[in-house]
Amino acid sequence: MLLRDIAHSRTGDKGNRSTISVIAFDLKDFAAIERCITAERVRKHYGDIVKGEVDRYVLPQLGALNFVLHDALGGGVTRSLALDAHGKCLSSAILGMAVE
Repeated sequence: MLLRDIAHSRTGDKGNRSTISVIAFDLKDFAAIERCITAERVRKHYGDIVKGEVDRYVLPQLGALNFVLHDALGGGVTRSLALDAHGKCLSSAILGMAVE
């Protein structure tokens, strides 16, 4: 199944970093999300978009994971030549990841 089947996402950006939260619709699905959606998989999923590290923070009481993607916005929203590689575009992309 795809992550979008069991979770939604929210995002923000600051400078050259993007933050993406993945939130389970139902807490019973959080264990699978936590197990499958690792920082390494997220880094690989975004490929060349993310030039830096990916940090993952686990918020089990909220049924959420928060990822910080460093050096991911082409120098920052105001400096990037990308048309829309920020915010909702990146959070939508994470929902295409597979969850077992």
